[in-house]
Amino acid sequence: MITYLKAQATAIAGSAIDFLVFIILHKVFHYNAVIANLTGNVFGAVTQFILSRNWAFHAGEGRISLQIVRYILVWVGNLLLSAGGVYFLVYVVHLDGIVAKIITSVLLGLTYNYIMQKKFVFTK
Repeated sequence: MITYLKAQATAIAGSAIDFLVFIILHKVFHYNAVIANLTGNVFGAVTQFILSRNWAFHAGEGRISLQIVRYILVWVGNLLLSAGGVYFLVYVVHLDGIVAKIITSVLLGLTYNYIMQKKFVFTK
């Protein structure tokens, strides 16, 4: 349970960076919601990888190159799911971009991301 809570804390930190970039690009500079979402995802992913590796999963002694490759694979899956979710919620359901981003991020963070990081990326 402690690992799950730490992983969620790293997800919140990564999401904070992700959302900050998304909001600045989408609301201030009027970028397309999907492009702003993808860019935010990149910045959030780097933040979350560093925190997850060194604090949540204590995988700092593992081979970083293998962890990076695995993390990128999981991140690409997240990126596709996130872009699809934001696209669907903004352009089909007609939700506000920020609301769509929040819904999509929470669903992915509680399920896909945690499971894949624990079982695939940061395995001991």
